[in-house]
Amino acid sequence: MISLYRRRFKAYAAGTMFLLPAALLFAVFIFLPIVIGLGMSFTDYGGFEIKPAFVGLDNYARLIHDDYFLISLRNNLVYTVLFVPLTMLFALASALLVNKVLHLRKFYRMAFYFPQITSMVSVAIVWGLLLNPMRGPINAILSSLGIGHPPEWLQSTQWALIAVVIVSVWKSFGYYMVILLAGIQGIPDYLHEAAKLDGAGRWKRLWHVTLPGLSPILFMVLILTIISSFQVFDLVSVMTDGGPGRSTNVLVFRMYQEAFIHYKMGYASAMAVILFVIVLIISLIQFRMEKKWVNY
Repeated sequence: MISLYRRRFKAYAAGTMFLLPAALLFAVFIFLPIVIGLGMSFTDYGGFEIKPAFVGLDNYARLIHDDYFLISLRNNLVYTVLFVPLTMLFALASALLVNKVLHLRKFYRMAFYFPQITSMVSVAIVWGLLLNPMRGPINAILSSLGIGHPPEWLQSTQWALIAVVIVSVWKSFGYYMVILLAGIQGIPDYLHEAAKLDGAGRWKRLWHVTLPGLSPILFMVLILTIISSFQVFDLVSVMTDGGPGRSTNVLVFRMYQEAFIHYKMGYASAMAVILFVIVLIISLIQFRMEKKWVNY
């Protein structure tokens, strides 16, 4: 009996030792900053005070009447509504196409994934040149196709956010394509063969075999894209700096402005808490709806 307990203790100790480095890193770099940020949101900390004053819920009450914050929140929601379905659609379509290719599959997979490993700053600068309304090649192509007044893109309050979404989708969908491609290749071939024997065409096999088999991966991609959409910062910072006007100012960029330009880190921490709550609520809703469409 003693030897049995000793073996169990050694097994638990070994598992704990393997988990301890990751747990320490999580505590130091994720959990502890979250706790500090939550505490900071109840103060007027500006970045230099040793003992910032406690202000209670004043920062949160101020957010309700802050037009700049509400505009940033609205812009971020619009960005999410556009970015998430477009990214998933292009990722799924490209994964299905690459899965059909036999000889150049690795090349196409690498070509679609390449924007993901490219520096975001480089992508933003290049796309800024491409979308230049006067000298950019995109508007030149649109003009050659007979469009008399092409969009002004980054210089237009109506088109700037759409331009940011286009660039974000172009850069991101290759990463999710690789994930979905792995999921497609993991669906057993006998399911497709059985559907063929039953007379199912290509679209019916896609709807009744591929998509149900891929639903757990699609659910994971949905969660990842929504979280990513609320973290957009560098693309906005380089391409538009939140403009023109406030048309592309999103939550994380607004937090950066308050924390590191205006030195109102307590107020920015309150924004971060609100962002965390929004993402948490959306994630909980998705997990509640998971049972209705995810097939394990």
